[in-house]
Amino acid sequence: MVKYRRRFEIIADILNAAKNGAKKTRIMYVANLSHGLLEKYLGETLNIGFIRFNNDGYNVTEKGQLFLERYVQFSSKYERSRREFENMRFEMEVLERMCAPSGDVDPKPNIARMKAK
Repeated sequence: MVKYRRRFEIIADILNAAKNGAKKTRIMYVANLSHGLLEKYLGETLNIGFIRFNNDGYNVTEKGQLFLERYVQFSSKYERSRREFENMRFEMEVLERMCAPSGDVDPKPNIARMKAK
């Protein structure tokens, strides 16, 4: 299944690629962008003030670094919440199965599956 990135995720990938200075080609490959999308998002990050261009290539500004720090915090919280939601969904499925009228349903949860999450 293809995972689509949000705008701020693409911007974070660009900033991560340019953390230590980078040329367009490096950013394009590290951020996994087509040339067209690279041009679009580089323009946006320049206009926002997250990166600057000099003779060595693109570098992250203080504002861009602050965004990256907040993005890392958000990503961590988001991933924890996503895992917790998946666990809760599994628990809900177990409860639904336990309420099923059929006697064939095993009411015991699959402990191995719960531990894997």
